[in-house]
Amino acid sequence: MALLERIIKLTTNPGAVVLDPFCGCGTTVDAAQKLGRSWVGIDITYISIDLIIKRLQATFGQSVMDQVVVDGIPYDMQSAQRLFEKSPFDFERWAVSMLHAQPNERQVGDKGIDGVRRFIIDSTTVGKVLVSVKGGKTVPPTHVRDLVGTVHNARDAQLGVLITLNDTLTRGAQEVIDTSGFWTHPANGQDFPTLQHIAVRELMAGHRPNLPTALAPYISAQRGIEFVDQGKLFG
Repeated sequence: MALLERIIKLTTNPGAVVLDPFCGCGTTVDAAQKLGRSWVGIDITYISIDLIIKRLQATFGQSVMDQVVVDGIPYDMQSAQRLFEKSPFDFERWAVSMLHAQPNERQVGDKGIDGVRRFIIDSTTVGKVLVSVKGGKTVPPTHVRDLVGTVHNARDAQLGVLITLNDTLTRGAQEVIDTSGFWTHPANGQDFPTLQHIAVRELMAGHRPNLPTALAPYISAQRGIEFVDQGKLFG
């Protein structure tokens, strides 16, 4: 970070545009934002774009996104459907990131679990929310029962979330969710449904399931101290 800040200071003036065509974890973007440069960051993966967004928010606060334009990720149901048809794995990664969860590194042999959201239980214990994403038109009750069983049988998981591209579930699948039980947080006694369902349309409208506050899914960047100019991210 310090090296990139030095390079940007030596080679650009405030207000100049910094381009990083392979922005990865966003170190150049972070440095440019801190130094008052406009910037354009480009990366091929949704994980990188999500990581950079969370890094900017962690460093400069949530309001930084008022200055940032993000292109190349779904912005409505039609673009979400196109992403699923083009690359189901990228669709899963994108949907998982909407929950502030971390996508799995592998998409094969994952037992239906596509990501994990972590939260604090106590000073020594981190809990897990297992996230499963389904883009098909229907989700059979057997899959939902398997997901409940995976949550119950996991030694270090307490809760689960099912994300679907379709707005509604079959009656059988919904009944499995409704009867999955509750988990009580030992720190505050709050009850959370063991399994919850949320549709992509709801996520894009800003709705979220009832879950304990998430830990940052990626390593947080050092908090910045300067207010900065607008940037643009391309996925």
